[in-house]
Amino acid sequence: MQLPPHLETLDDSLRNEMPRGWSAENQGLYRSSEVRILVLDDDTSVCRVIQAALAPHDFKVIVQAEPSEMRRTLESQPYHLIILDYVIPGLDPEQTLAWLREYQPQASIIVVTAYPSIDSALSCLRARTYDYLTKPFAITQLQQTVLRCLEGRGLLRMSESALRKSLGNAIRERRKALNLTLAQMAQRTGVSLGYLSQIELGKNSASIETLYSISLGLGIKIADLFQTIQNGN
Repeated sequence: MQLPPHLETLDDSLRNEMPRGWSAENQGLYRSSEVRILVLDDDTSVCRVIQAALAPHDFKVIVQAEPSEMRRTLESQPYHLIILDYVIPGLDPEQTLAWLREYQPQASIIVVTAYPSIDSALSCLRARTYDYLTKPFAITQLQQTVLRCLEGRGLLRMSESALRKSLGNAIRERRKALNLTLAQMAQRTGVSLGYLSQIELGKNSASIETLYSISLGLGIKIADLFQTIQNGN
């Protein structure tokens, strides 16, 4: 089946990137519980592409392409995330957003649209939607947005090994920015050279006491290290 022109970017990205096994697990994240995602778009092609894009993450993705059934679908069960096409034939966008507030008050909303405008963007801002994506968009953009949203809600969590690697990388980058060698860092912190190396490589966990010493040596707070990790994701 040939996709309409505005989906060509999505389709190309899907063909090129999906075989690489791009998944939440490959990003060092794991689900803390079942994640339910609803896609509301009258274009069945868009629904299939989004569903396929999120399939590797092992999320439960429900799609609804029939406008007359969308309200009933919203009433059926709670969802953690809803991906909504802003312009759906037969439905007023403000009414649809009102349904979301009424039936899915806890759900995060990502709006996608092929007809971006200042008015629609402001409307979505007032509705406190998580993000506003314009078509065509790359599959990786959607995937990253979804993962970032779910991680922010605590539905996806960083694995211990991924946390060690991210923390080690943050320490190494900060040290290099200060033009410090590992030997100089060891002298500053009182942490052995070998232990520091293992921490930076993500092969060893650091105690809170050690992280405190490292943070002092880098001239930052421990919280700043973890904030760097969060911003990097």
